[in-house]
Amino acid sequence: MRALIVEDEIPASEELSYLIQEHSRIEVVECLEDGLDVLKFLQEQEVDVLFLDINIPSLDGMMLAHHIGKFARKPYIVFTTAYKEHAAEAFELEAFDYILKPYDEKRIVAMLHKLELTFKRDQEQTENMDNRMQMEDQAYRHAEGHSPTNDHGAQRGYDTKEDQVRFGTRQAQQGLEQRAVSSGSSTQAADHLTGTRINLLRNDNIIVTDSADIYYAEAQEKVTKVYTKNGEFTMPVSISDFHSRLPQDTFFRCHRSYLVNLAQIREIVPWFNNTYLLRLRDLEAEVPVSRGKVKEFRQLMRI
Repeated sequence: MRALIVEDEIPASEELSYLIQEHSRIEVVECLEDGLDVLKFLQEQEVDVLFLDINIPSLDGMMLAHHIGKFARKPYIVFTTAYKEHAAEAFELEAFDYILKPYDEKRIVAMLHKLELTFKRDQEQTENMDNRMQMEDQAYRHAEGHSPTNDHGAQRGYDTKEDQVRFGTRQAQQGLEQRAVSSGSSTQAADHLTGTRINLLRNDNIIVTDSADIYYAEAQEKVTKVYTKNGEFTMPVSISDFHSRLPQDTFFRCHRSYLVNLAQIREIVPWFNNTYLLRLRDLEAEVPVSRGKVKEFRQLMRI
């Protein structure tokens, strides 16, 4: 595990770093004092856990935790503070733990043990999900390939309902394309259909959706969460793959973990380090624009 200590008191930072080194296998990769410096650091590097003091300069620990909560890959947060009164708010933010100063070594050791066990369990769950996603992706690609024609996905050797859904999705798309061919304008019609409609999966159902109704998408591990005016969907593909299926002039990859429908942006909010947060029509979510995408975004939006 990789850890970042956020603490503006050097003795407290050194003591915590020593206890982590003595009682765990966690690697402390950096110690920072300023909240804005932490956000800049996390733009460039990923860590698995933050040991976060609340009373720090520029951006206090609670506000910093709110921002980190919007990340696609959220590190565990362990608050380290002398103030008891923030505990309730900390756990509303889904903090892993809340450690009071001065540090009690036994309390720290117990927390570190629990943290490592939780990290190991979550890693195993992620690996299991990865294996499942690989199997589903293979089935999906098989359905799109030149396998023998058969009307029933289950008879093709698919083991899960999801495989059958993917088979049905492809069959539905092929049906649309065949209708376009019969109309005498196959290429243009097929391009039109795949450019404006997309099949989204919800449980065992295929929801044919106009791409204009998609507000944004977010990468989460090996799947992509898709948010529309009609709800949320989970697609078993990478965000890059999902982006490739959408109209490229409308959907912008504003961050490595996000893509956004430019037509659904209602407000552009300046954020730290000359970046932006995007607020969308009808939704409460905020979508970040990464530093590496700011220039292109400004050109697209004529800012």
